[in-house]
Amino acid sequence: MRTARAAFAEKGFAAASMDELTAAAGLTRGALYHNFGDKKGLLHAVIEQIDAEMAVRLAAVGARATDPWRGLLDEYRAYIEMALEPEIQRILLLDGPAFLGDPSLWPSQNACLAETTRRIRDLVADGAIPPVDAEAAARLLNGASLHAALWVAASGEPEATLAKALDAFGRLAEGLARP
Repeated sequence: MRTARAAFAEKGFAAASMDELTAAAGLTRGALYHNFGDKKGLLHAVIEQIDAEMAVRLAAVGARATDPWRGLLDEYRAYIEMALEPEIQRILLLDGPAFLGDPSLWPSQNACLAETTRRIRDLVADGAIPPVDAEAAARLLNGASLHAALWVAASGEPEATLAKALDAFGRLAEGLARP
C-alpha cells in the first residue's frame, strides 16, 4: 500500500499504472487483485489508511481544546485545513470522489457521522449547547466541512479559498451554540 499511496499522491490515481505499482512493490498483478480486488479497491484501502491517520490527528487537535464544544469545532477546522496537504488533497479529496463516488457515502464518513452525533448528544445533555436534533446537526456539520474541504482542494487559489471556507464554516457552526 505504501507504494500505491506514493504513486497516487505523486501521479494521481488515473496515471498510476498497475504494472508500475506491482513492479515497485515486488508483487504480481494477481497478488494485488487478490488483496484489493482491483485498482479502485487499492485506492479505497489507501483512503481508509489516510482517513485513519487523519482521525488520530484530529482527535489530538480536539484533545487540546478548553472544552468539548471547542474541541469539536477545532477538529472540523483542522479537517478543512488538511485540504491543503498535497497527499490528502489529491488522493482523498480529488481522486477519491472522482473514482469512488460521493465521499459522504464512504464508511469512514458514516463512522464520523455516528461519532459526531454522539458528541452533540453529550454536548446537549451537558448544557454546553442548546437542544438540537443531534443527527441533523451532525449531518450538517459533516456535510459543511466535507464540502468546504472539497472546495479548497479543487480551488485554483486554495489558501484564499481556505480562509473563506473557515470563516463561513465557523459562522455556521457557532450558530448551533446560540440559544
